[in-house]
Amino acid sequence: MTNVPEIRFKGFADAWEQRKLGEIAELSSSKRIHVNDYVSDGIPFYRGSEISTGGVSKDNELYISDDLYSEIKQKYGVPSEGDLLITAVGTLGNIWKVDNRQFYYKDGNLIRLSNLKLEADYLVAYLADGHGKKKVLDSAAGSNQKALTMIKLNEISIFAPNAAEQTAIGNFFRILDNAITLHKRKLDGLKELKKGYLQLMFPQTGERVPRVRFAGFTGEWEECELGEVADIVGGGTPSTGNGEYWNGHIDWYAPAEIGEQIFLEKSQRKISEMGLRESSARILPAGTVLFTSRAGIGNTTILTKPSTTNQGFQSIVPHEGELESYFIFSRTHELKKYGETVGAGSTFVEVSGKQMARMPILIPNFDEQITIGNFFRNLDEQITAQQNKLEQLKQLKAAYLQKMFV
Repeated sequence: MTNVPEIRFKGFADAWEQRKLGEIAELSSSKRIHVNDYVSDGIPFYRGSEISTGGVSKDNELYISDDLYSEIKQKYGVPSEGDLLITAVGTLGNIWKVDNRQFYYKDGNLIRLSNLKLEADYLVAYLADGHGKKKVLDSAAGSNQKALTMIKLNEISIFAPNAAEQTAIGNFFRILDNAITLHKRKLDGLKELKKGYLQLMFPQTGERVPRVRFAGFTGEWEECELGEVADIVGGGTPSTGNGEYWNGHIDWYAPAEIGEQIFLEKSQRKISEMGLRESSARILPAGTVLFTSRAGIGNTTILTKPSTTNQGFQSIVPHEGELESYFIFSRTHELKKYGETVGAGSTFVEVSGKQMARMPILIPNFDEQITIGNFFRNLDEQITAQQNKLEQLKQLKAAYLQKMFV
């Protein structure tokens, strides 16, 4: 049978019908709100930049007067609960189902879908993420800046099942979206928690002790230069024209491989013993904190086994018993800020090993470093686990979107 999805809920078997978007919804725009229309208090409204699929975000509350709102409402109408808003300029195709909050919107960036003849949650899933998303984006017109228009959107073809199946599908994706939103909020909360602890558990400018400390630790932290408690080691690249220098067993990292991962276990390319001898690359021990020193200064990660890098790093090799790896890794924001401040260069900004070695830093005794490092490692593991859960949900949704729509 044609026009049926690959996966369906039990009890549904009929083919889906094809209709135009203009036949199943009334598309409209309205008066554009300009800056000189803003007032200090009145009716709140949303701009297109504040609409994302699944929700809205407002950094600054904006208002129009009651009189202007009444004029617009009478002449153009305003969104009602259950209507859909689609971003038509800038980031195209974000869709939000209006909730029961009172607001107006800057429609120059938004198109309103009202009087829906399909279930709203079904239509959101179909147009925002499902097979209809490409149709929406492909309908955009304009040579310099693409934009969605009501004329084009009216002609988009929509495949839909009967009302009961629409409801089942819409409810399924609404529940999945809610789970994704909750997991994202938890992830954001953990990141904010870490940000707060970083402010409290390391001394701030002009201070010698942190504001929050583990029990049993007292006294001021000691000021030193990074080079006093760690070796700063650059890297090198064997000649790429000599095949004997490559495809060996020694891990060799480039800055492009340093993303958000905390630990590195395997490089994309490897060099040979001969390549190591014939270049300025050096073996770095496990526990080394890699620090990108050019073209994106300040990305860090920790080696889990002896490895080498190219010349785009000034890596931090902690002295045993003096500097703990995770403790200094947790201060990435300080390392990055310092590197960006002292770095120089005409083609691209770069920080040298000597400059990194001179970085002033406050450190406690080694036992307190270990305790702090373990605390942030545990927190980072929670953040990573939450990121993985969120990514799994997003991948699950993407898979269902491909198989549950025509």
